[in-house]
Amino acid sequence: MKIVELHTLEPAALEQLSELLVRVVEGGASIGFLPPLEVEEADAYWKQVVGPEVKLWIAVHSDQIIGTVQLHLAGKKNASHRAEVAKLMVHPDSRRSGVARLLMKTLEETAQKEGRSLLVLDTREGDPSNDLYKSLGYIEAGRIPEFAQSAGGALDATVFYYKRI
Repeated sequence: MKIVELHTLEPAALEQLSELLVRVVEGGASIGFLPPLEVEEADAYWKQVVGPEVKLWIAVHSDQIIGTVQLHLAGKKNASHRAEVAKLMVHPDSRRSGVARLLMKTLEETAQKEGRSLLVLDTREGDPSNDLYKSLGYIEAGRIPEFAQSAGGALDATVFYYKRI
């Protein structure tokens, strides 16, 4: 497996990222979308992601994208020390194999090189991602009830985390 930073989206990468997004949303991931997610909506999302303040990595195994994560660099003058971790996704068939850890390690190393000393993120309360982030040294900052709607219509709490790097 290798981790690759994408600066532009080639058609093959766009197709695979859209398929990954659709698959994880179908699996119940709380990443800003609700099922059923159409490929066209996923394509539109990915086409607007890469930019000067967003870094995007993919995990590739046997020429297939099996995971991705984003680093959103805060652009405000009083926020140049921080960044947000966003859209960590791993294909259901590749979970619990170290993909997410490797993506996060790469993200954190790059954040440091970019002069960022504080990372923030949020995730749905009760999701397995909470255990991952805690094991990586992220500290819970708080919870907001009824923050995001799930596929079934329930309103779920989200947990905010931070990490000084």
